[in-house]
Amino acid sequence: MTWDQMQELMWPATWETLQMVGVSTVCTVLLGLPLGVLLVLTAKGGALQNQPVNKVLGAVVNLARSLPFIILMIALFSFTRWLVGSSLGWQAATVPLTVGAIPFFARLVETNVREVDRGLVEAVQAMGGNTWTLVRKTLVPEALPGLVASVTTTVIALIGYSAMAGTVGGGGLGDLAYRYGYLRFETAFMWVIVAEIAIIVTVIQLAGDYAVRRLANRGRGGGRTRLLRPRADTDLVV
Repeated sequence: MTWDQMQELMWPATWETLQMVGVSTVCTVLLGLPLGVLLVLTAKGGALQNQPVNKVLGAVVNLARSLPFIILMIALFSFTRWLVGSSLGWQAATVPLTVGAIPFFARLVETNVREVDRGLVEAVQAMGGNTWTLVRKTLVPEALPGLVASVTTTVIALIGYSAMAGTVGGGGLGDLAYRYGYLRFETAFMWVIVAEIAIIVTVIQLAGDYAVRRLANRGRGGGRTRLLRPRADTDLVV
């Protein structure tokens, strides 16, 4: 297979991979972020403390995380066909990708939000802030660098999931590697695809790390809750 032939196949497959990962990431963040925050709020000592609800949510998240992605994808074939009209193609692959990534991202969100300074939370509550104010102005802004890092981790995981989806008709680079690298023994082409996936992952990781550093540096100067933080008295003369 010549390089020109490889390029003709790779560009459409690359675009399909980026589309399925992009759509899945947006859906995962929109659904996983509230779920992760809710796990924190309903936990013991949380603003919406409710142990039964927390245990049920935790059990559902743990169950979903325990399912291997390839099995989850096959199990969701009927639901995917009902939702998007087909169980093949990158559009169909976004459904199991999203379902599989939501519990993964929710646990990362839970971990990041739990690390927010408890003193800030108590100060907002003491000032009369309601739960929505607590989440919007304290929990999410203070956890933002960690949340961005979690999104980066999730995107990279979704790229790996998308390659697996390609083996069962999900399209993208995984489908290309399976059909040509495995079924047709085009080993060189398969390694080109592997190299491209590695480059995509590296670029995403570097971009995510850069965003986290910028947010962390900005946070040192004070975020939305900076007035609640204790500060050193620079005018004190010993």
